[in-house]
Amino acid sequence: MKPTLCSAMSALALIGCSVPVAGGPERVTELRPDARVQPRGGAVLQRAMLDGHNDARRAAGVPALGWSDELASDAARYAAILAETRTFRHSVEPRGRTAEGENLFTGTRGAYSYREMVDLWVAEKKDFVNRPTPDFSRTGNYADVAHFTQIVWRGTSQVGCALASNARDDYLVCRYTPPGNVVGQRAF
Repeated sequence: MKPTLCSAMSALALIGCSVPVAGGPERVTELRPDARVQPRGGAVLQRAMLDGHNDARRAAGVPALGWSDELASDAARYAAILAETRTFRHSVEPRGRTAEGENLFTGTRGAYSYREMVDLWVAEKKDFVNRPTPDFSRTGNYADVAHFTQIVWRGTSQVGCALASNARDDYLVCRYTPPGNVVGQRAF
């Protein structure tokens, strides 16, 4: 059985001012070092995600991931739902034709490059210890490293990602097969 994993990764990188949202909690908007829009597009996304994931996997000594258009399509459908509804939560399983793992990111529209998005997940490595799931975090909270462990999960062989945006936020969804973070197993 795979636990449902969710954490607001953008909160790790948020700096800036709080902006009240009518009827909801304060919204934190990142300060931008410059006004340049980050490069976007399907080919740029695929290259950045594969490079970021496979750099982390290489460092962990596990085989590289291949890109899956089917997983990317599944991710695109869910990213569009998140952007439209302005929600940030993991999808309900089962996720696709076969079992799929999932990583999510949200942040201010255009504020992050694709590589910065995946690097925030990889940065969880600092709290990772290679023990059986869910006891693989120095903090005692598996969610503090679950994005990283999904990325480096030895049994995972494919990834597909997609980005959807609304007027204020980007939502990145990556899907993985076979899924990682299997209770009782080690990442690698």
